[in-house]
Amino acid sequence: MFELLVLVLFGWLFVSAIRLIFKAAWGLAKIAAIILIIAAFPTLIGVLMIAGGIALLIPVALIGVAFGILKGCI
Repeated sequence: MFELLVLVLFGWLFVSAIRLIFKAAWGLAKIAAIILIIAAFPTLIGVLMIAGGIALLIPVALIGVAFGILKGCI
């Protein structure tokens, strides 16, 4: 009877330990995700500004060339 009680107690302790491990891992995963988001956000903004700048550079350059051609013709 004592062996059965000890077996149930250790089984409950094992399940509790597994549950605690998953909670700790989930907490660590959330912390790692927050750190990655904080690090990635400025990089994302910078890349978007560079990509947007390159996308705007072509029309601005074409307008500049058009003004240059008009200025040269006058």
